[in-house]
Amino acid sequence: MARNTGPVWRISRRLNFSILETGKELQKRAYIPGQHGSANKRIKLSNYGLQQAEKQKVRHLYGLNEKQFYNTYLRATKMEGVTGTNLLILLESRLDNLVYRMGLARTRRGARQLVNHGHILVNGKKVNIPSALVKPGSTIEVKEASRNNSSIADALEATVSFKDFVEVDKDARKGKFVRLPERKELNTEVNELLIVEFYSR
Repeated sequence: MARNTGPVWRISRRLNFSILETGKELQKRAYIPGQHGSANKRIKLSNYGLQQAEKQKVRHLYGLNEKQFYNTYLRATKMEGVTGTNLLILLESRLDNLVYRMGLARTRRGARQLVNHGHILVNGKKVNIPSALVKPGSTIEVKEASRNNSSIADALEATVSFKDFVEVDKDARKGKFVRLPERKELNTEVNELLIVEFYSR
């Protein structure tokens, strides 16, 4: 299955989960999308349905297609520690996600576009692969020719706080991936155990 490039708000309403992590998608219409969405109650899901929905939540949250997500899960199973937590840590370590966490883009889609178009340097070298895993201690910055980009300036201005595992210099358009995130710092609405159960069937 290819990556979904359709309306994010519609997907959020279908999953009853804020993919943009702002909650705005569900404020105005907290019911499922479609012509009769407001009249229909949400169907009670089976255990399998709950597991699949949780997998879809996280997949759409980070913007991965099915194959990418499953491969990331397989990598998490080979790491020491809790598989579900490892999965989230790997997803947070992706370059496009870190560009988003550093406030250089308003959304992960926007961050992916910045990386694809060659605007981002990692440790001084251009990296245009959004899925590249960044090691703690790495420096991420906007290349000099792109530092006056208006979308980057707007995104930084709109960002009021950052996660503790990144350090950001707004003026220099530069940041550092200080350390791997802890589970408590990540989305509390995600139940990664259901994803592990889904793939362990």
